[in-house]
Amino acid sequence: MNATATRCGCEAFAAVTEAAALASGRWLGRGDVEGAERAASTAMREGLDELAIDGRIVVGSEDPEDALSIGTRVGRGGMEVDLAVDPLEGRSVVARGDYGAMAMIAVGDAGSFPSLPQMYMRKMAVGPVVRGKIDLRLPVGDNIRAIADAFGRNTNDITSIVLDRPRHHDLVEEIRAAGARIKLIQDGDVTASITAAIRGTNDHLAIGIGGSRQALLSAAALRCLGGELQAQLWPTTRGEIEAAREHGIDDVNKVFETAELAPGEVVVAATGVTNGDLLRGVRFLTDSARTHSIVMCTRHNWVRFVDGIHFFARERREEVRLLS
Repeated sequence: MNATATRCGCEAFAAVTEAAALASGRWLGRGDVEGAERAASTAMREGLDELAIDGRIVVGSEDPEDALSIGTRVGRGGMEVDLAVDPLEGRSVVARGDYGAMAMIAVGDAGSFPSLPQMYMRKMAVGPVVRGKIDLRLPVGDNIRAIADAFGRNTNDITSIVLDRPRHHDLVEEIRAAGARIKLIQDGDVTASITAAIRGTNDHLAIGIGGSRQALLSAAALRCLGGELQAQLWPTTRGEIEAAREHGIDDVNKVFETAELAPGEVVVAATGVTNGDLLRGVRFLTDSARTHSIVMCTRHNWVRFVDGIHFFARERREEVRLLS
């Protein structure tokens, strides 16, 4: 097949997440959650509007005033795509000057991304070695033992990433009872899922309850990485059960598989805003800034780490530096 005919412009989406990261990176440690997110959202929208796409935001903000609200059309015309966006995953991380925030976008064929209600979901994410060996419906201990067996390790060599939230108290106790190690994180649901699927992070499982938007973004990334995500709605009120039915989900106990949440060909791009296990954060230099991104694409079957230098003036004094 002609390579030109199958090009999807996946590299261009890295520029969009880079713009969001650069904009929100200037809010590091300033204690302004809304300001950081607004800067990221505006920059991402401006970047998307420069692309040759006819994009529809399927997963985004529920605020109609937000630049990336659900249903918004973006781009200057071209390939029709669905978009799932999180311009600042870990906005509280940036506000307090902490680790692991990033800007992220997932791109799918038009009409491919499912319509999910904005509510919590139970999720479990693993990498390629464990794909096909987990089951969200089984006890946590059984899944941890299956992961250990897949890696040929003991359970106390397995690291589970869990958001540090009161709702995870029982889950943490179950993981401890199974003998696995636990890494508690303050934010970064999607980042956790990705790091669990990349060798070298020493993380093997991301598990817990988080947003449906993060579930879809995680599924798209794991499609590209060859991993697996299973997710199940976690309604807490009758109104949320009704919301699920309005989205065509009659069985709230249904376990969604990776390919259901992110079917077809997908592109995922993410840029670090603050330093983390996966990506380095934005570094502002004399008259430039450096970004670190990951771009993944099922159509081209690649995963790329991109080191970018962004100059703020055409007449510059600063040399290009090798990555150290």
